[in-house]
Amino acid sequence: MPIKLYRPTTNARRQASVQDFSDVTTMSPQRSLVKVLKKHSGRNNQGIITVRHRGGGVKRLYRIIDFKQTNFDVPGTITTIEYDPNRGARIALVEYANGQKAYTVAPQGLKVGDKIMASRQAIEPTVGARMPIMFIPVGMVIFNIESEPGKGGQLVRGAGVGAQLQTVEGRHAQIKLPSGEVRLVLKECMATISMVGNPDYKLVRLGKAGRMRLKGWRPVVRGKVMNPVDHPHGGGEGRNPIGLKGGPKTKWGKKALGVKTRKNKKWTSSLILKRRSTKK
Repeated sequence: MPIKLYRPTTNARRQASVQDFSDVTTMSPQRSLVKVLKKHSGRNNQGIITVRHRGGGVKRLYRIIDFKQTNFDVPGTITTIEYDPNRGARIALVEYANGQKAYTVAPQGLKVGDKIMASRQAIEPTVGARMPIMFIPVGMVIFNIESEPGKGGQLVRGAGVGAQLQTVEGRHAQIKLPSGEVRLVLKECMATISMVGNPDYKLVRLGKAGRMRLKGWRPVVRGKVMNPVDHPHGGGEGRNPIGLKGGPKTKWGKKALGVKTRKNKKWTSSLILKRRSTKK
């Protein structure tokens, strides 16, 4: 997907870019595979704001994605490549030989009319083929990876990303994730061949605040321009620094900016061989 630029008629136009939807074959989703996406504006069931800076935004329908792909050993044909407002990747409508239809995350290089298949056994490792990791050739790029067998794909689902299968030894497979993290996954877990499509999505520049409002994001105000009663960073005369003892803190007094938030006793910690790279 190339990026589309406009003539710089305004400051916003000069900085902005949009997606080129030439790869999308239809703008009307399959009605049986969508549901209403209710807006909560960052509020919980008691009406209390638990996620700040959310509200407004364009109405969306949620596309029900089949991350498990349990229609095993039944060939499917790609009928459409569609835009999904809820994710950066494109989605593909698959019509199986038994008449069932399902949405799946579209891998790069997949076109209308192509065939895909999911199986618990070894099959030909073509683009879009899904099988247990133990049957995938070492060195191949994969996505939509399960963290537990039968749970459905949870890892590597963003636009333009892919993980590399490094080795399969014993009960586990060693996978290098897009972040640089090297992790062990049970070899019975399913994965899809290729990488996620729409790799140029990360190059899109919004250019103006109005496009963030259309996405449902409200303005964010810095804590240091607030009053002391509203934020730990607030107060002072002029352009004062944060100036907190023990480092900067959030609005609720917790340490921020570079503090690790991962749980020390998370069950997957023993499966991580190498942490992700934090250098930018």
